[in-house]
Amino acid sequence: MKASEFFALPPSLARFARFFPATATPWDWLKQIGAALKTVEAGAPGPKIPPGVHLEGKVWLHPTVKLPPYAVIQGPVFIGAHTQIRPGAFIRGNVITGENCVLGNASEFKNCLLLDGVQAAHFNYVGDSLLGNGAHLGAGVICSNLRLDQGEVMVRLPNDTIGTGLKKFGAVIGDQAEIGCNAVLNPGSLIGPRALVLPCTAFGGYVAANTVARTRHAITTMPRRD
Repeated sequence: MKASEFFALPPSLARFARFFPATATPWDWLKQIGAALKTVEAGAPGPKIPPGVHLEGKVWLHPTVKLPPYAVIQGPVFIGAHTQIRPGAFIRGNVITGENCVLGNASEFKNCLLLDGVQAAHFNYVGDSLLGNGAHLGAGVICSNLRLDQGEVMVRLPNDTIGTGLKKFGAVIGDQAEIGCNAVLNPGSLIGPRALVLPCTAFGGYVAANTVARTRHAITTMPRRD
């Protein structure tokens, strides 16, 4: 199971390439977010900070980042060009985003990597997760990151179960995957590129590329979307 099966690191995040090799597992990428952020040096002045936006710790914002009237951003954080942060967003450490992302209203982000064009626009929780280029979360989608028994998060593949060594691990969502409104992705969910998880689905496990998940046990093949 390689990260390259789900996404490719975009040029906008090339500075972090040594922390996110294509041949590593996705959960190994997750473990490297904090280390990658330690390499970020102060750059050009960022955008004007509205009075209602609270910044804490090491926060790097590209000058083109669009900030809302109010939000909380706790470092370390790296936010790429032309990304929108919307009202009430709570970004609480170890967050990296690429370009043209949307971090939505009343949404929370923690220890996650968002590649270019990710949209998590309304009432989302994204904890300990990796979202690929162009991935989209519908309103109310939750990336659950902690088992009820608080044990090690396991990854369930079609023919194997793998330990990740992580107590907190949300979802891996591939390039251009779509997660429908109010879906819940259970800890360790793997969603392949261009796959769909239908609205109001509680899903855990693995969805291959170009497939639709209706429930955990009802997965059907769909044509590739260009």
